[in-house]
Amino acid sequence: MDGQWLPYLAAFASGLFGGVHCIGMCGGIVGTLTLGIPSKRRMHFFTQLPFHIAYNSGRILSYIIAGAVMGGIGMLLAGIMPVYVAQRALLAAAGVFMLLLGLYIGGWWRILGVTERLGNGIWKRLEPRARRLLPINNPRGAFIVGAVWGWIPCGLVYAMLANAVAAGSPAGGAGIMLAFGLGTLPNLVGMGLLAGAAAHLARSTIAQRVAGVIIFGFGVWTIWSAI
Repeated sequence: MDGQWLPYLAAFASGLFGGVHCIGMCGGIVGTLTLGIPSKRRMHFFTQLPFHIAYNSGRILSYIIAGAVMGGIGMLLAGIMPVYVAQRALLAAAGVFMLLLGLYIGGWWRILGVTERLGNGIWKRLEPRARRLLPINNPRGAFIVGAVWGWIPCGLVYAMLANAVAAGSPAGGAGIMLAFGLGTLPNLVGMGLLAGAAAHLARSTIAQRVAGVIIFGFGVWTIWSAI
C-alpha cells in the first residue's frame, strides 16, 4: 500500500475501533434521535434506516467542514516554518493525541474526559430544544439535525482533528475526517438500529481495551513516522 494512504487508514480504523467510545458518548443522542423517527417507520428496519443514514451523513459533513478548516490551519503553519519541520511537528502532535485517545478508550487514563464532560453538558442544554424538532418526518430534517450533532465536543473527534491539521491542506484535512466519519458509521448506525446490543458492547471491558490498544498502536506508528 502507498504510504500516503496510511493516515486515512489510521483515521478510518480509529473511527471503527473507537466505536465503544462512540456508544458511550453518543448513546443518549442516538436514543433521542431514534425516538424522533415517526413510530410507524421506527417499527421496521428498512423504513428507519434512511433516517439513521441521514443523521450520520449530516454528522460526517460537519466533520468534513471542520477537517478542511483544520487542514487549512496546518497549511498556514507550514507556510511560516520549513515544510519538513511543520509536517513532522504536526504529525508528532497528532500521534500524541492518538496515544491519549487510546489510553482514554482503554480506560487507563481519563485525561480526555474533560471534553466528554463538556460535550455531555452541552447536550443536556441542547436536548430540550432538540426535542422540539421531533418527530422528524423525513430524512432531510434528519440530515439537518445530524449536522448539528457533528459539532458537539468529543475527545475522539478532537484527536482526529489534530490529524487533520497534520494533513497540511484543506483537502487533506477534509479527507482525514471523511475517512474517520466513515469508520464511525457501522457503530453509530448499528446503535440506532440495535440499541440493546450496542449498550452491551459499550460495557465490555475487553472491547474497550482492545480498541484502546489498537488506537494507541496507531499513535505510536504516527509518532514514529514523524521522527
